[in-house]
Amino acid sequence: MFGVYGSGDTSGYGRLVVPVLAQGSSERPYGGYFDSIADELTATLAAAGTAFDDAIESAVVFRGEMTLHVRREHLLQVATDLRNEPGLRFEMCLGVNGVHYPQNTGRELHASYPLLSITHNRRVRLEVSVPESDPHIPSLVGIYPTNDWHERETYDFFGIQFDGHPSLTRIQMPDDWVGHPQRKDYPLGGIPVEYKGASIPPPDRRREYN
Repeated sequence: MFGVYGSGDTSGYGRLVVPVLAQGSSERPYGGYFDSIADELTATLAAAGTAFDDAIESAVVFRGEMTLHVRREHLLQVATDLRNEPGLRFEMCLGVNGVHYPQNTGRELHASYPLLSITHNRRVRLEVSVPESDPHIPSLVGIYPTNDWHERETYDFFGIQFDGHPSLTRIQMPDDWVGHPQRKDYPLGGIPVEYKGASIPPPDRRREYN
């Protein structure tokens, strides 16, 4: 991957392509404390008049981790229940990570939220998928205030619009930057960088170091 010969490209990218295979929904029993999370969440949602299958597209247990794929219109309710319900008590959200799957038509952009229960020493991940044509997801800042800057970073790099965020502005790139650099269709080289008046040539125009 980092062996460059003759191209002059010093970006460290050698056109390595790794296929990503999505995991299907897991079958019960999930094992460990994952069944308890599903049972508690099912009961809490039902008390509010929402069926588990209406709010959760799928529950995936893979490599000792549980991911709940949540429909975006139910994200606020699910996150609130996970935080407040005594049997769940996921008090901490460790941020939000963006992912871009260009080949996943209609679900190209994903937002992933790792949650931690300090009370029960448990972990679970929420994931929401939206199309590039409608990249809107409700902000969780009102439920997990520490998500403020994390949502700004994900917006900056992936272009996901977090509706209800108090100040959704770029946090890494300049305000007038065009595009979102962490998307898979964004060019990996050939973009000059300006820094305090100095210009850095793009990787494919730099000299090659032997």
